Amino acid sequence: MRSPNPDLTTRARIRHAALALFGAHGFDGTSVRAIAASAGVSAALVMHHFGSKEALRAACDAAIVDEIMGRKESMLSEGDLSSTMRRWLADIDTFRPSLDYLARMIIDGGEAGQGLFDQLVDRTEAMISQGVAEGIMTAPSDLRTTAVIVASHGIMPLLLERHIGRALGGTGLGGTGLSGSGLSLDVVRRLTLPTLELYTHGLYADDSALSAARAALQERTPGE
Repeated sequence: MRSPNPDLTTRARIRHAALALFGAHGFDGTSVRAIAASAGVSAALVMHHFGSKEALRAACDAAIVDEIMGRKESMLSEGDLSSTMRRWLADIDTFRPSLDYLARMIIDGGEAGQGLFDQLVDRTEAMISQGVAEGIMTAPSDLRTTAVIVASHGIMPLLLERHIGRALGGTGLGGTGLSGSGLSLDVVRRLTLPTLELYTHGLYADDSALSAARAALQERTPGE
């Protein structure tokens, strides 16, 4: 286990340690004592800063949402997208604990997992609204549903990383997430262009399927 980063504040060290351990072992499988040992502090100091293990998890949730959505939202504010993309692709190892945490908390479910997912959807909805206002995204017919789809699509590779990596011939990074091995850099690079192509150009060559769906949804079924 890596030693605590002395450049972080005590509160941040505790949160980082909790995030890594929750991601590796789950919330129930992680003790306050283990978090304290990883952060290089006492269990009493963990309680002093956060009050409870549940409050510490909530702090981890907020940090994860800010980290993940902040990276996406930067696409709307940073002019040099090439530099932004290069920085993202170079940070995969650095952000592995955060990705493991997100996958674990979503899979574990419960109110905490639901709350984390809802936060991601809310921030995604705000990001799309901003993109539409700035003319870099098209306005969807149903903003909330589109936000749910986009947020779910972003989480999906974390939940299926073992299968995705195997299907694309990738090798693991030896991560501690649900799969036991993270997506390799080669696999992430391979996913990047097709994903952005899908968002940018779509999949269908014309709107036949969309028009058919609209017509079907507008028809009233018997008994309605």
